[in-house]
Amino acid sequence: MTKTILITGSTDGIGKLAALNLAKAGHQVYLHGRDADKLDSVIMEVKAVATGAATNNIDGFVADLSDLNTVRDMAAEVNNKLAKLDVLINNAGIYTTSSPVTKDGLDVRFVVNYLAPYVLTNALLPLLKKSNKARIINLSSAAQAPIFYPAFAGNERLDDKDAYAQSKLALTMWSMDLADTVADNNINVIAVNPGSLLNTKMVDEAYGKYWSSADKGANILTELTISDEFANDTGKYFDNDIKDGANGDARGEFGQPHANALNKDAIAELNRRTQEVLSL
Repeated sequence: MTKTILITGSTDGIGKLAALNLAKAGHQVYLHGRDADKLDSVIMEVKAVATGAATNNIDGFVADLSDLNTVRDMAAEVNNKLAKLDVLINNAGIYTTSSPVTKDGLDVRFVVNYLAPYVLTNALLPLLKKSNKARIINLSSAAQAPIFYPAFAGNERLDDKDAYAQSKLALTMWSMDLADTVADNNINVIAVNPGSLLNTKMVDEAYGKYWSSADKGANILTELTISDEFANDTGKYFDNDIKDGANGDARGEFGQPHANALNKDAIAELNRRTQEVLSL
């Protein structure tokens, strides 16, 4: 069955590769990027490989995920354009940047990697509820660390590594909680570490080296999106490093998330702090 799929951060890296895979398989793919010209170019690439119903159903949305007002605008545009949404892949992420603080004074990693997916997903829940069996796939990481809330609120600064790891734990904690929240709406939620140090632009800028191909990450995103194997999996963490460690392209398996992702008190505090930040 043809699915309608939205992938954030899909103008390069594993998001773009996953979009190409899904369009080749005949699914309707909606891309997202910050730059309109680049987005248009990638849309043309994806259209060129699309098959079946997907041929005339490849499009995209422009938004800077570091600006939550822009995220809200994008959500409104998606709601107006689509009749339903079967899969939302919150893939966009940022590690190192020359502008680590947003115009609202928040660390850009917390905003792009966690708050933007939080805002976008909640705004798109009405569309996801219209699907027969929707999936939300949140891009986590092997790098996860307990959240330092003064930095989360923008009152203190973290280095790139700590900000990234904390934002990814926040996303994973929220994913586990979201799965419970939407359980009665036939929506499944999975957090996934797509693989450590994949050959992507973000990894190259952060580390200057890679361990595995970008295809490793794109392939697991593709499978989590459309494979019947995962039709009943929700509230789980897929670790794509788990089979043969970080140095290899073999597919991983479900594993244990960070302890805080299963800690109800920790999740309750994250929810409270999130609302505080979003109300500013």
